[in-house]
Amino acid sequence: MYVCLCHAISDKKIMKLTMEHNLTDIRGIRDITPLGSQCGKCIRQAKVIIEQTIISKYQKAS
Repeated sequence: MYVCLCHAISDKKIMKLTMEHNLTDIRGIRDITPLGSQCGKCIRQAKVIIEQTIISKYQKAS
């Protein structure tokens, strides 16, 4: 699913970047991509995806 329609950034891309770069917040994604730089409507959903990815990552590690 596309999270950022303005820049065609999907939930899968956000998850992948979060895992590959060990990101913990929205700033990390924004350093790599233009997410949220146009209309900003995607920020809230991107934060949720990052949080869920981090939780999932640590649950798998346990």
